[in-house]
Amino acid sequence: MFCPECGSTDKKMVGDICIDCFLKDFQMIELPKRIEVQICSHCNSKLEEGKWSDEFIPEEEIIYRALERNIKIADEVSNEIINLEIDQMRGTLAECYVEVTGEVEGAQIEETHETEVKILKTVCPSCSKIQSGYYETVVQFRADSREIKPEEYAKADEIVDRTLQKQSKNDKLAYCPQRAKLKEGYDYYIGSFKSGNKVAEALKEEFGGIIKESPRLISEDKSTGKGLYRVWISIRIPEFEKGDIIKYEDNLIQVNGIDKNRVVGIDIKTAKQHHIPLKNMEDIEVVKKENEIETTTVISKSPQIMQILDPIDYSAVDLDMKDEYTKYNVGDEVKLIRVDNYMYLIN
Repeated sequence: MFCPECGSTDKKMVGDICIDCFLKDFQMIELPKRIEVQICSHCNSKLEEGKWSDEFIPEEEIIYRALERNIKIADEVSNEIINLEIDQMRGTLAECYVEVTGEVEGAQIEETHETEVKILKTVCPSCSKIQSGYYETVVQFRADSREIKPEEYAKADEIVDRTLQKQSKNDKLAYCPQRAKLKEGYDYYIGSFKSGNKVAEALKEEFGGIIKESPRLISEDKSTGKGLYRVWISIRIPEFEKGDIIKYEDNLIQVNGIDKNRVVGIDIKTAKQHHIPLKNMEDIEVVKKENEIETTTVISKSPQIMQILDPIDYSAVDLDMKDEYTKYNVGDEVKLIRVDNYMYLIN
């Protein structure tokens, strides 16, 4: 066939022209002369197709990704190899070149293209929220009918910090811009609802208690018309603690442990173990705090009766012998509580 551009008749034809004339004006790739990329000056996340990445990306990697994203390879190219290079950085401007080798219609060809990548520094929405002290959740740490102890506050602070540090790997808003120390307890302001919920669950895991959520409408998103809410999450830890005596369903129980879902204790009348769901916390009555438990002495013992001193008036009190009393000897100190004018020995 005859090539209309060069007149050749003995070369491979590509369409209506020969391979040489085709390759003379052919470009394997298209690449803009200037590429602009927006990155956050605080966290180095990148704006791409209208969305911010959630990962920290080194600036050099951002430039390489911008180059890759803007390269368009012609359909006729096969077995291409692309080499990206940053020639030099001038401030926020990277001068780059792209080398390409590939096959087109059986011919091996090479190309070099020059471009520049401009880094535009801005602030992503997450970092903007962090700078402004934005929060979505308030976790309220409270105790039921008692004051929270200093060591419990210290433990709660530790749990909040540890939980947020773990959450920060996947959630930029896993932070606490404010801790309000109130008379009734602490309020932890948490950046995101997701992390606030994790904090509340971690506090419940440690202290037990009941969690309640209370969403509140604060404004309206003008672009979508949807309401914007903040959520108050209350974690209310029990009035009773380990060692206290509680009453549940007419059983007197000494608390041995509290976890996120239940109370574990021993019935002081029958020595049987009880597991009480914490969802029934409202039905649990505190009979004696651990510091209200009295101490006395065994003064005599027989197969039917064990006699102890009343620690108030030092009178002798007879107790019917039980299996668990056999371990006591005369002169031993024992713990007791008074309930409805009756004395119970406890461990």
